[in-house]
Amino acid sequence: MLCACVSPSFNPQTLQEALAPPVDWDVLLELAEEHSVQGILAKRLQAFEFAGVPSAAREKLQTRMRAQHIYTLSMTAELFRLLDDFAAAGIEILVVKGPVTSVVAYGDLGMRGFGDVDLLLRQRDIASASRLMHALGFAASVPESAIEAGKVPGEYVFRRTGTNRMVEIHTEQTFRYYPSGMPVAELFRRKRFVSLEGREVPALCLSDEIVFYCVHGAKDFWERLMWVSDVAALAENHPEVDWQATQDHAVSCGAGRMLNVGLLLAHRVLRASLPPALAATIERDPVSHRLCAEIETWLPFGAGAPPSIRDRALYRMRIAGGGIAGISYLLRLSLSPTEEDWENGVQRNRSWLWDALRRPFRLIRKYGPQN
Repeated sequence: MLCACVSPSFNPQTLQEALAPPVDWDVLLELAEEHSVQGILAKRLQAFEFAGVPSAAREKLQTRMRAQHIYTLSMTAELFRLLDDFAAAGIEILVVKGPVTSVVAYGDLGMRGFGDVDLLLRQRDIASASRLMHALGFAASVPESAIEAGKVPGEYVFRRTGTNRMVEIHTEQTFRYYPSGMPVAELFRRKRFVSLEGREVPALCLSDEIVFYCVHGAKDFWERLMWVSDVAALAENHPEVDWQATQDHAVSCGAGRMLNVGLLLAHRVLRASLPPALAATIERDPVSHRLCAEIETWLPFGAGAPPSIRDRALYRMRIAGGGIAGISYLLRLSLSPTEEDWENGVQRNRSWLWDALRRPFRLIRKYGPQN
């Protein structure tokens, strides 16, 4: 039923058929929350005037959506302030995920929930950006000493003191999941502006946005339906996408198979149409089909049934294209330390080798058989 609601080719008859047998609404709402698609579920049920939905479930969903809308508006206002502050400081940024995805993919700011504001900037600007965020009243998860020492975390997280507002700053070095590296200069060169609540916001071009979400979904093993839904909605709701350019951008950064898997998952799970220009290429890629079948075994559980460390390693290699490229990708991710690998108290010491050697053992402890 959740897939029927989330599908971009939403069919009212399919939803009516799904509503016919008894529905465990507690489980459905829990799944929608786990997969971060409550907004889409609410919108679909609202189109039916919540017919067949018990009053308790309807009230619970509407209460959650009111809270989500209020938070979305507050975070959007925070984003607008940050845009002004970064522009005044001369730091160029792009807005990714969150409100931009909600508007571009679904045409509605309230459709897609998000917990933070995500900004993309160049690694060379991170020290200036961190100082700016401190001046604006945000507390940083990465101390300036670590930045000065050249250490690169998974993302630079900032929380506004006394609130639950969080900003994540990404760079081409933190977003290390592009197999051949994130082409940040090209992303900025091809940027466009998206209208968000009447304001023009700098964002990725459509082709780069689709590749970005396929890489992002692949990074997190496509564990949540939201990530599949984002790709499906972007592909289905934008017939103007230049798919040849999209494929070229993906291949140039080693993400060709990630693009194939993202589009194929959208087709298999949410009945989105495969782009005609890429359909034959995707159909001829048996590894993408096998990867999708594997992903579908853990997708229903959200993040509750992650793949084993062995399966994670094999997945990383295959999603990056296999062969030498796949092995190189796995080794790079396995030996690229993040803040979880840094030894406490040595942020000023450039002990990259020691951090890199510690990382595989931490990953084994985290994802090993006992977990």
